[in-house]
Amino acid sequence: MAREKHDLMRRRLHNQRLAGSEFTKPEQIVAWLGAVQAQDYPGAKWGVALRSDALTNTELDASFDNGRILRTHILRPTWHFVAAPDIRWMLELSAPRVHASNAHMYRKLELDDRVFARCRTIFRRTLKGGSALTRSELAAALTKGGITASGQRLAYIVMHEELDRTLTSGPRRGKQFTYMLLDERAPTARRLAPDAALAELTRRYFTGHGPATVRDFVWWSGLTVRQARGGIEMLGPQVVQETVGDLTYWNVPSKAPAASDPARLYLLPNYDEYLIAYRDRGNVARLLTTADAPREVDIYAHVLVLDGGFGGTWRRAQSSDAVEITVRPVDRLGREQARALATAAARHGMFLGVTASVRSQ
Repeated sequence: MAREKHDLMRRRLHNQRLAGSEFTKPEQIVAWLGAVQAQDYPGAKWGVALRSDALTNTELDASFDNGRILRTHILRPTWHFVAAPDIRWMLELSAPRVHASNAHMYRKLELDDRVFARCRTIFRRTLKGGSALTRSELAAALTKGGITASGQRLAYIVMHEELDRTLTSGPRRGKQFTYMLLDERAPTARRLAPDAALAELTRRYFTGHGPATVRDFVWWSGLTVRQARGGIEMLGPQVVQETVGDLTYWNVPSKAPAASDPARLYLLPNYDEYLIAYRDRGNVARLLTTADAPREVDIYAHVLVLDGGFGGTWRRAQSSDAVEITVRPVDRLGREQARALATAAARHGMFLGVTASVRSQ
């Protein structure tokens, strides 16, 4: 059983393109994974860059500011990166489920179809012609139009209009995020028929995240079990079924590049797809833990992954020209692992454009 789980996690590392990648552009990586959880913008950028050999923070910012990747509410009610060509069909598929999840808060905040229609009219009038406004500027426009918009009420108004394909992310203004009209930001975004959209999202997930269970896909996508099983059925022979222990896993095979890190050590950001995209995270938490009572993954921390399993946590302290990475491993690192850690830290320094140093606690 342990060998089967190791093999499963090894294949996930390959399919997620952590163990080697052919991709050179951020939007290629985001499209491969389908969507990348991104409420922590700096961490999400690092997660994308890890799936390439040489992408930098500057290049990730450029792809975002140029609109090649967008950041919006699209699957579960949280932010994700999505490739611009995919945003419309994916929203049309996933938005009804997110709206259903948000329905209680809509009622609590006294947001109904009439209020949303007024907000939509204000946003379209205010943003027309390629304007990009911050959230506080959107709030000012709503207030001027007679809509009370602050705190949670503003957040749910904006989320609703993202889901309804009115708003999406614009270029950053300094450290502030802006919003634009989706029709102007991604005018060539594709539309797919409902069944085609479901099949495509299912294929993306089980190609870029597999092997994974139906329960994993339901968690990641926010879709129903019925939709998930329907998507798998539509893929037919493209998707392969296997059993590990008492769980059934699905995978769409793809040719993965050769592993680039023999020690398979990764400095993953919090919310990385390798950690957050599965409902069942026990495999990651337990593979490399030697204690009798295995330590669970803290998905809110930056995570050290060793040979596919949870190896500890890490944090960084950055200055203008250097970054210090402090690692807290579960077990003492061996010589080969220490060399791999130094390599991983140097890659992070290259990503940030600074000199990196590393220490273990």
